[in-house]
Amino acid sequence: MIDMPPLQYADLPGLRMAYYDAGPASDAPPVILCHGWPELAFSWRHQIKALAEAGIRVIAPDQRGYGATDKPSAVEDYSIEHLTGDLVALLDHLKIDKAIFVGHDWGGFVVWQMPLRHPNRVAGVVGINTPHTDRAPVDPMSIYRKRFGDSMYIVQFQDPARKPDAIFASDVGRTFEFFMRKPPQRASDFDAFSGNDEPTAGIGAAPKTNLALPDMVAAYDPARDSRERILSEDEMKVFVEAFTSSGFTGGINWYRNISANWRRAEGLDHTVRVPSLMIMAENDAVLPPSAADGMDKIIPDLEKYLVKGSGHWTQQEKPDEVSAKLIEWRRRRFG
Repeated sequence: MIDMPPLQYADLPGLRMAYYDAGPASDAPPVILCHGWPELAFSWRHQIKALAEAGIRVIAPDQRGYGATDKPSAVEDYSIEHLTGDLVALLDHLKIDKAIFVGHDWGGFVVWQMPLRHPNRVAGVVGINTPHTDRAPVDPMSIYRKRFGDSMYIVQFQDPARKPDAIFASDVGRTFEFFMRKPPQRASDFDAFSGNDEPTAGIGAAPKTNLALPDMVAAYDPARDSRERILSEDEMKVFVEAFTSSGFTGGINWYRNISANWRRAEGLDHTVRVPSLMIMAENDAVLPPSAADGMDKIIPDLEKYLVKGSGHWTQQEKPDEVSAKLIEWRRRRFG
């Protein structure tokens, strides 16, 4: 019922990667779609179909730790060197010289790193919601702790003893009911994860839960959630079945390498020297359009595009608009 190309596998060094490949094999440079957390290659189902029908080769992997791809157990196996290296190895497997890398959420961070670490394999970059920034002056984890406190989800993820993975996995259906919805429009939209029977007094009424995603999921009641769903029942089933099988630890291990990635990036030139596009979502509370301010200082060839009315799951909330922009930019810049 859901239109996807056949799932294929690539035996890469130390990793078996699952991926989808559609569109004419002769098209170059192809587009590589990189998902975020907690997502899958399936998150790009609309773009895979649209780009392939437009005559553009498109490849979407389940990345390391996700879906049908291998899930190493060690935290250090999810470093940015591994995540970018997997994409290079996939190009090698497919005998592709260069590609355009498109990434959403964590996938966006990975694709912005590609031209810094593997410049000879990158034709262009598109970030969706996730901006490219210069290296932070201090460890990003210290910034998160100071700004948001210890309950903020990225901070919680650093401590396996707090078991955020287990909270999400305890009821995978509930977890995806929580995540895969459009942004809240009213204060009452927060009642579903207020953790009590009293309506919240306002959007800022429970600051202890601000970005405390594991706590919010634990207290969440889908029956009280008035936010609009993004996924159909069949689409929801794909995510729930995949994460019921895989768990959430692999994806969370990406976050557990933030400090190590920051340390190893010292001295790395963060200038992106390929044609680049930044697609921003008007209503993304975690990655707002303002986060992309100043990108032109380290990306000389940068275009920006704003998707109005979209929250965080941009390629799934506004699939036609995102697909149309990717096709237009790809044709204009690369033929």
